[in-house]
Amino acid sequence: MSGNVRIAFLFPGQGAQRVGMGKQFYDTEPTARALMDQAGALLGLSFLTTLFAGPETALRETSVTQPALFTVSAACCLVLRKHGVAPDMVAGHSVGEYAALWAAGAFDFPTGFQLVQKRGEVMQQAAAHHPGSMLAVIGLSTQQVNTLCAEASRLGVCQPANWNCPEQVVIAGEPPALAEAQRLAQGAGARVVPLEVSGAFHTPLMAEASTVMREVLKRTAFAEPTIPVVSNWDGQPSRSAKALQKKLIHQLDHPVLWESSMRTLRAQGIETFIEVGPGRVLSGLLRKIDRHARCFQVEDPTSLAATLEGIKEHICD
Repeated sequence: MSGNVRIAFLFPGQGAQRVGMGKQFYDTEPTARALMDQAGALLGLSFLTTLFAGPETALRETSVTQPALFTVSAACCLVLRKHGVAPDMVAGHSVGEYAALWAAGAFDFPTGFQLVQKRGEVMQQAAAHHPGSMLAVIGLSTQQVNTLCAEASRLGVCQPANWNCPEQVVIAGEPPALAEAQRLAQGAGARVVPLEVSGAFHTPLMAEASTVMREVLKRTAFAEPTIPVVSNWDGQPSRSAKALQKKLIHQLDHPVLWESSMRTLRAQGIETFIEVGPGRVLSGLLRKIDRHARCFQVEDPTSLAATLEGIKEHICD
């Protein structure tokens, strides 16, 4: 557990996945192996084959990506706990919020796995019925992004989907509107990066998926979290099972307020952040939000060792 310095665990979302993620912990950490074997039993043995060996195209399928990220993030969290590191607060980006809720004790691993599996399936179906995509827009103000989305919306759905950090916003929508938004953003001097995703997540194009998940979540028993969870939907912390359940329902077709979530954690006295799972996307965003925040990352034995060394004075036996 953490000592005097308060620690938050951050769990990555879609886009952080890569073939082979989690394999080193699977080979070296019995608790991680047992958890990933449990995931394989829930989804089928081919799940672990895809996770560790690909092909990458299969891993990028939303219905596979989301349970894969949940599983690997949870396994990394177990390894950290084994070494005496536990969070005071948690947050997760998009699907990462489910891993955050699991880490806070809101539900057990099989329940969380089945939720993200269903979430991935219904999002993939919604994307097939209502095609769209996402772009990262870098270098514009909040007002500029809102203005260009409003202008592009005359051609279809187009709106901010992830408020990630100052001057980096992910927008999403239907292809004609998104193409117009890209033209306007580049004309205003922004750098625009297309994202490798299968749909316009966190927009009204996901309303169909949100409706299905509303019923699924209503039927799922949530426990009161043992620590606060900062929600994507409003960027605020909560330890209310009922409130967090409702916030998850809104999450699918509303923007992710990530910058606001990180500022909330800092305001709550969090000094050290650990990105738990594959990649360093959230670490990079955090440095742009608050360059004074201490940020570490754990996805394999090497990054674990570096993190434990960096926070060793705060680990209690």
